Amino acid sequence: MRPQREGMRRASAVSTRHRGLAPGFGGSENWYADLVTAPAESKEARKNRVGIVFGGVSTEHEVSVTSATTLFHGLDLHRHVPILVGLDHAGCWWVAEPEAGLRPDNLIGSPAASKCRIALDGSLEFLGEDGKSALSAPLDILAPIIHGRWGEDGTLQGLFELSGLPYVGADVMASALCMDKVLAKRVLRDAGIPVLPGLEHARPSILEDPERVMDEIESQLPYPVFVKPTKTGSSVGVGKARTRGELGQCLKDAARFDHHVLTEPGYDVREIECAVLGGHEPRASLLGEILPDTEFYDYHAKYESPTTQLMIPALLSEELARKIRSLALLAFKATKCWGLARVDFFVERGTDRVFLNELNTLPGFTSGSMYPLLWQASGLELTELINRLLELALERDREKKQLVFRYEG
Repeated sequence: MRPQREGMRRASAVSTRHRGLAPGFGGSENWYADLVTAPAESKEARKNRVGIVFGGVSTEHEVSVTSATTLFHGLDLHRHVPILVGLDHAGCWWVAEPEAGLRPDNLIGSPAASKCRIALDGSLEFLGEDGKSALSAPLDILAPIIHGRWGEDGTLQGLFELSGLPYVGADVMASALCMDKVLAKRVLRDAGIPVLPGLEHARPSILEDPERVMDEIESQLPYPVFVKPTKTGSSVGVGKARTRGELGQCLKDAARFDHHVLTEPGYDVREIECAVLGGHEPRASLLGEILPDTEFYDYHAKYESPTTQLMIPALLSEELARKIRSLALLAFKATKCWGLARVDFFVERGTDRVFLNELNTLPGFTSGSMYPLLWQASGLELTELINRLLELALERDREKKQLVFRYEG
């Protein structure tokens, strides 16, 4: 299975050389200490019932299951109770209390789980076939880890907003914005953040008049070029074209996955990633570099190749690393993200020009995923990272309840 293969990827050369950020950036050398400080709780305090929402109908379903497994095992059981909430390929919901003894990888379809329909009745209800709640008590927090379309594009977040429950991660607007690579470029460019140039074409144009589309691309971008669906994750549908023939095929392939297709120049670059955590005052992790065993970091390299390596920390000058972390924080704020995001950059070889590639608002949490590995290398272990994400969800919920939504004159 893909998730198991992804687990074979290793973070190579994880060093203790840079356990903190440079002095003056994001705090002192012990800058991460406040991240692991949680409000004191008495032993009698009620545990939060955390709904771990995973699966989904997109091509990233299996990756989501593996990410959910990481969250499930990393959850602080002294403070939280894990409630499994799975969405299968057909769009059906499955839930289970801890007493069922299930895990994310065996929840969906299990006789011990409840197949449900959802209802909004002042909260998010999971109703069994008998019309009664499949849960013994309401959920307190939602921790979504559904990757890709209908998971991190604002759709699921809209459901959570209507439920009134606090949830981990970006809200509807930020999720939708970051999922759309072209709209995100416009916001980032307006914030002064360097991004790659690109051309976008609608699916009907590609299918009905591909010659005109290719003429336009060739007149503005030199080969090689990268062709990608505007709104997908995990490099699904991404291709590299060196000739007109390859360009035509890449356009058709990308148009299978989205209504719009983006074409960008294929510069010779290194792929650098940064993990961001926080709310109004986010923090940036150490940087990592992707070292794929293929020509570029495609779906195979991400999830199937056992030889793709992650270099943490990335071998960059302190000045360049500082610049990238600063840009990551600026992008997080410019797109109004919350909680977490993995910010991906390109660094051009020979010139060290930096381009922000994309923000991933629900990054993977598998054993080979950059986001948790970057925080681990920065001194924040998985359980404390999850605690912080849940606290950020509650923090935003508290702020939201202070707002006025109804004008009474």
